[in-house]
Amino acid sequence: MADKRQIRKTIKRIQRVKTWQLVVLLILAVFIAATFLRLNNIGMVERRNAVISADAAGIDTVTGDRLYDLQQYVSSHMNTNMNGGLYLTSSYKRDTKAAIQAADSENNPNGNIYVKAQQTCDPHFTRWSEAYVQCTVAALATYPAASNLTSALNLPPVSLYLRDYVSPVWSPDFAGWSVVVCIVLGLMIIVRIVSLIILRLLVRRNYKSI
Repeated sequence: MADKRQIRKTIKRIQRVKTWQLVVLLILAVFIAATFLRLNNIGMVERRNAVISADAAGIDTVTGDRLYDLQQYVSSHMNTNMNGGLYLTSSYKRDTKAAIQAADSENNPNGNIYVKAQQTCDPHFTRWSEAYVQCTVAALATYPAASNLTSALNLPPVSLYLRDYVSPVWSPDFAGWSVVVCIVLGLMIIVRIVSLIILRLLVRRNYKSI
């Protein structure tokens, strides 16, 4: 009889907080967590755009500062992965152009063939990449007297201009703690349901009625 009373008390204690109340709290917590995670991602995008703007301006010190800001933010906030990273396209374009112009030491009857090569490749590419450079080199090779130019090219590797920072799986910010709250509420709901099922099964097995 004592065990029966104890089981009754346990069931009543678990039932004090309704499951639907926990579910409502979980829905609210998920909405808040999603909002903070979105804000984290927006913060990364803003800092990434600042890097792109600084790179386009061509001021190395400013670009370095913006890259540092981006790295610090991404490494300390969850949901800020850069999805393949960021290419310093303007820097790469300037350095590649300088390399090609440095190699073009001879007078070419076709004029500025680098500009012509760009005009050939630009419509086919939406971003500066190694494929774009290969297209440019191939376009240069179609002009007379370009063989010496292409063989003398010392193009910088594309990989040197890629910046990719990894965000943590969890971070101790608003987004991180709201995710913890969601997990805790979810576990509470699961434990509550499982506990009630187990207690009722025990009652049915050992007693005719409760």
